[in-house]
This record gives sequence, C-alpha cells and structure tokens, in this order.
Amino acid sequence: MVSRWFVSSTLLLSALALAGCGRGGDGALAVAVIDDSASLFANGVRLSAGAQHLRAATDAGLVAFDSQGEVIPALADQWIVTDDGRSYIFRLRNGTWPDGRQLSADSARTALREAIARLSGTSLGLDLAPIAEVRAMAGRVIEIRLSSPAPTLLQLLAQPELALARGVGGSGDMVLERHGDAATLAMKPPLARGIPEASDWAQYVRTVAVEAAPAREAVARFDDGEVDLVLGGRIGALPLVDTGPLSRGTVRLDPALGLFGLQVRRAQGPLASPEVREALAMALDREALVESFGVGGWVPTTRLVAPGLPDDPGLVGERWTTQDLDARRAAAASRIAAWRRGAGGAEARVTIALPAGEGYDVLFRALAGQFAAIGLGLDRRGADAAADLVLVDRIARYAEPRWFLNQFNCSLRGGLCSPEADALVAEATRQADAAPRAALYAEAETELLRLNGYIAFGSPLRFSLVRGDVDAFAANPWAFHPLPPLAVIPR
Repeated sequence: MVSRWFVSSTLLLSALALAGCGRGGDGALAVAVIDDSASLFANGVRLSAGAQHLRAATDAGLVAFDSQGEVIPALADQWIVTDDGRSYIFRLRNGTWPDGRQLSADSARTALREAIARLSGTSLGLDLAPIAEVRAMAGRVIEIRLSSPAPTLLQLLAQPELALARGVGGSGDMVLERHGDAATLAMKPPLARGIPEASDWAQYVRTVAVEAAPAREAVARFDDGEVDLVLGGRIGALPLVDTGPLSRGTVRLDPALGLFGLQVRRAQGPLASPEVREALAMALDREALVESFGVGGWVPTTRLVAPGLPDDPGLVGERWTTQDLDARRAAAASRIAAWRRGAGGAEARVTIALPAGEGYDVLFRALAGQFAAIGLGLDRRGADAAADLVLVDRIARYAEPRWFLNQFNCSLRGGLCSPEADALVAEATRQADAAPRAALYAEAETELLRLNGYIAFGSPLRFSLVRGDVDAFAANPWAFHPLPPLAVIPR
C-alpha cells in the first residue's frame, strides 16, 4: 500500500535539497515561461499554456502526456477500449489521494465528474460531450461510457484541466513552492508517483525552477546563460530569436496543430457583408505573412479545419484553387469597391485587436499592406480592446475536426457563429459510424466557411529555446512539454 502522498513543507525542503544535489552536482533546471505571474499561477479551468504546464506537474488525471505528446499512464496504470469504441475501462494504480484517503473507483469517479462539471461552458466542455456516464466498478476500476465512439478520448483525458483532486494537496508527480513570480518544483518519492521505491532515487532527479517573464526578458536570460529552457514562444516573440541554420537545436519549433487566423467579432461596416468578409480571406498571401520570420515547415491553409488530419476523407478542400493570387485580389477589390458605392462612398476600414510584441508588429504591417492592396484600411487596437477582428492563435487539444468546429460554437459567444453548424456537429457526435460522422463534420465546416466568420492563415507558430544539455524535450503537435520528465537526470 502506498503511503500518504501529502508532502509537508519539511519534506518539500528535504526533497529540494536532495534533488539539487543531483548526479555530477547538477543544480535546478532553470525554466522561463513567456507569461505573466497572474496567468502562470492561475487556478480554475481557463489556463494559459504556462499554467497548464504547472497544473500537469502538480496534479494528475487518469492519463497524461509524455515529452513526445503521447498518452501515458497517470492515476490509471492500465486501460482497455471495447470493440465498439464506446467504453473505456481504467484500472487505477494502487495508492492514496494526497490527503491519505484511498484512491478508489468511487472517489475517482466523483473527482472526474467534478472535473467535467467545472468545464461546462468552455470549448473543452463541448469536447467532452460524448461522455454519457462515468461508472465505478469493482475496487479500483472505473468505466467511461460514451454516447458514440470518441477515438481521441485519451487525449482529452490527458488535458491538465482534467486533473483529478480530492482534499488538500496535488495528485501529480511534483510539489510546488511559490516565491513571488517564481516557483520551485521537486519530484515526489517514487511510491508517491506510483512507481517502485529506489533507495538512490534522489540522485537522479533535480528541481525545476520556473519563472514567468516577458518575451524579451526570457530570451535575454537564455542568451546570457541564466536559464536552460524557455517555453511559451509564439509569433510575437519570434523576431527576438535567431531562426537561421546555426540556431537549429536551440530554437525548437513545434509542428503545432490548431487555429491561426482572424475571427470576425463585429459584423458591421464592411464586415456586415459575407461577400466582403470572404474578400479579406481571398486577398491574403498566406506564405508572405510569415516569410519574414524565417521558419520552415509552416503549413498555410484556407480551411477552418486543419488539412491532413487522421482519417480525413477529403470532403473539404482548399478554397479558390482555380484562381491565382492576382485574380483573387482583383475580385476582392471589386467587392470592396461595390461596398463603398453602396455606403455612399464611405471609406472601407476595419479594426483588429492584437497583442503587443515585435512579431505582432510584423504581422500587422503585413496584413495592413495586403488589405490596402484591395482598398481596405486596417487600424490596430490592443489585445483586450473591442475590435472588428481578433487574432485567434490556439493549439488544438486533439486531432479531430470536432475540436476545430467547437471553437466557433455559438454558446462560446466569441464572434460570428452558425446554429446550423452547431447542430451538425452535435448530430455528428451522436453517430456510431465514422463515415456519416465525417460527412456531418464536413457539412458543418462548409457551413462555417460560407459564413466567412473566420479568416484562416495556417498552423499556429510555437517555439522553445532549449540548451543542448537539456534531455527529455521533444517538439510535438500540442506544443506541450511536461516538466516531470525534464526533472529526471539520465542514469
């Protein structure tokens, strides 16, 4: 039987001292996260990327992600999926909750139900719609029953927001002690992590020191050798780093999957017309938007759902493939001119909300120049200001059309939406067979493309700065780099 997982302040300090004396005198791994402390240490269900990393280190779900972005055991050490794909059965590992109570099927069921309920009203809550029931079975076995097959359920359950908690203390592999804008995280003893005890375990782990920092400061500290790893890099920080050939191995770009484009927040002025909204999407030279950033392998798209997802039947293709850029821009300019005539010669101008940062400055100039070519003016507003257009830069939680479509669900009130598309997604979720499900997803995407409420650029840009001696780091589609593996010193 595993002893209590709760780690008192005395045990925490002991673990920090032991871990800091790792093999060869290894000290703490210093990590800077491009974030602010309020976001990094946030609680609740709406977490920044940095807060997701801390949550995943200190709290555990049934399963988790490894460095490669693959699902691995966490509180559940084994699972099976029934042949019809509508039942996932998990066997919990032998142990206790942090407060000493037994980790049982009943307690895990309660914790999972509570986690699901907390996500109501979020896009992740919509993703969990196929879960029909969570059942406690014998001893340490729970079952998740689905209304229809959900091949990506394990990826969903690995999300930090689906971590399970009972009482005081975290159920994850690490304990955290905060010091203002920084924190130290130390590994728990092996038994508390659900693995066999080892007398020399403390020699092979180190603490991880995490601090929130603005992009320029984080990059400067890495360049000065003060931190070993920078996480959370987005397009706004890309001009601060060298992405040339000599930087390979230091600047690590994730093959990220998700949304990167503009969402129409206010259908007014020129954007009241779906034809003009389409004109903006038609006019873009997507490759030119990012060429100055010097990144390779970026995937542009005109679609709402990322192209090339697993089992994509090819029912929706790229848009305007029969027209070259000049023809598309001529058509777009004609629509802008027609709108101006109908508006009594009014100037065609729209506003865009963008965060501060050098990369966003570059992006704004590129967008403003391309829209000016079709007769549309673009004015910039701050990230939190009311604007006609807002940048969407979001990593997918799983590789399925449903994630992309759920981001535009009317219940989220994020911008233009389609009740018809929402109904199609809901119907697809109820389908037991893959073919009709894919057809309904394609129909929903087509409906949203017809609305032209989202102007796609391509895949999101994510990067990290990684010192050469940092092990257990791997680029992956989720741009998620768990901290516990980084704390392990190779034997």
